Amino acid sequence: MGQGTISIRRRGRTVRVADLFRQMDYSARFEWGYEGVEHVGAASDMVVIVDVLSFTTCVDVVIGKGGVVFPYRMKDETARSFARENQAILAGKRGEEISLSPASLANVPEKTRIVLPSPNGSTCTVLAKRCGAIVIAASLRNASAVARFIRDQGGTVTVIASGERWPNGTMRPAIEDMIAAGAILDELTEHTLSPEAQMAVGAFQMARGQLVELLQKCGSGQELIQRGYPEDVAIASMYNSSDAVPILNHEDAYQAALT
Repeated sequence: MGQGTISIRRRGRTVRVADLFRQMDYSARFEWGYEGVEHVGAASDMVVIVDVLSFTTCVDVVIGKGGVVFPYRMKDETARSFARENQAILAGKRGEEISLSPASLANVPEKTRIVLPSPNGSTCTVLAKRCGAIVIAASLRNASAVARFIRDQGGTVTVIASGERWPNGTMRPAIEDMIAAGAILDELTEHTLSPEAQMAVGAFQMARGQLVELLQKCGSGQELIQRGYPEDVAIASMYNSSDAVPILNHEDAYQAALT
């Protein structure tokens, strides 16, 4: 028995309490952040990473131009070496020519290879690839395209809202990620949705008619707007503007799925 768990009887069988949070009775699941990937995603055929502001929106922009995105957890000297080894451009900080900013990536050349460090979506991707599942990057821009891919593949899926970081490094739930996750789950009509997934769908259905306004007014959107990046929020708000389905390939990089 794992550390920090106890065994109880449930439906005539003994289960660990930790297992109760894995949503195993349902084929479509929803969770948050690093722990969600490790505990819920590990038992799924597919793991969908959502980081609307801005990692997975950036991925969609690059993939839509035939490019490839290498997720990387932190921007440090190892990231520079990794970019050189993979003949890729290392994205910089916002304000630099190429960065974790959708607007900065809108004019990159076709088929550009980019290393994109991120403490949220990129880190969740790195954790998800250890699960042995198909890993997909999703945002509001490609929600329906990702949902179609999931339906075509069949099997179980966990949608992860990456969230943001508080100053002390703990996860801050980000409503834009929950809304985008709900947009995908809302279209999985042949799947059984966990209560957690149903709550994400409810958030999307409430927000659907005011996506642009909500992204502009939510904490994450306000942070970017006040820092001078309103275009990043606008690009992220373009619901179903993309048919790209980024999946993690044999190089551990996101590329467009063959559909």
